[in-house]
Amino acid sequence: MTEPAYSRILLKLSGEVLAGPQPYGIDLQTLKGLAREIKEVSDLGVSIALVLGGGNIFRGLAASASGMDRANADYIGMLATVMNCLAFQDALDREGLVTRVMTALEMREIAEPYVYRRAIRHMEKGRVILLAGGTGNPYFTTDTAAALRALEIHARAILKGTKVDGVYSEDPEKNPAATFYPTASYMDVLKNNLKVMDLTAISMCMDAQLPIHVFNIRKRGNIRRVLEGESVGSLVKG
Repeated sequence: MTEPAYSRILLKLSGEVLAGPQPYGIDLQTLKGLAREIKEVSDLGVSIALVLGGGNIFRGLAASASGMDRANADYIGMLATVMNCLAFQDALDREGLVTRVMTALEMREIAEPYVYRRAIRHMEKGRVILLAGGTGNPYFTTDTAAALRALEIHARAILKGTKVDGVYSEDPEKNPAATFYPTASYMDVLKNNLKVMDLTAISMCMDAQLPIHVFNIRKRGNIRRVLEGESVGSLVKG
């Protein structure tokens, strides 16, 4: 490959991906494998930012549905994303990458405060940045945080790694007959309520015409294949 499809990407991973085969928690072997893939992509000259969910540790929506105050539950979920980012940072450091964790919630002893100009500067220097703490506000998901940060750092695309092969009409693990969408427009996602990202995130990407690649992160090499222009997973665009 002479030139990657995108020079700068934001990779969004759910917390469940980091749990690997476990029902919850952080699987270090899964982190190690993902870190190797990100190292391969970084070696191609691609600037990388990561936004990680926290559902492998704590799910704010579930806690809120069980009676916890929604704002409090969301703040706990934000802290879970910080834990995931610190664990992932360690795995990336072991692969020889230079990394920075930046968080919307101030905790200077373990992470830098998120400032978008500083984040861009880190990427210009070849550092991988891990963006933790969501938007720093309750009632916003990590999907929305991913869309917001991608626009702020001038990412050329969002790559969303999931447990399935792309965008489906329904959860294919529950309904094997679900329809697969190799491509979809933003309006298709909104009208059909396709589970790509939440509606706020999709609307932001639609306004900016920012493409979203949805693919199975559990298949080794898929991140690189997307950047090589292969038809992997699903592409949401205008």
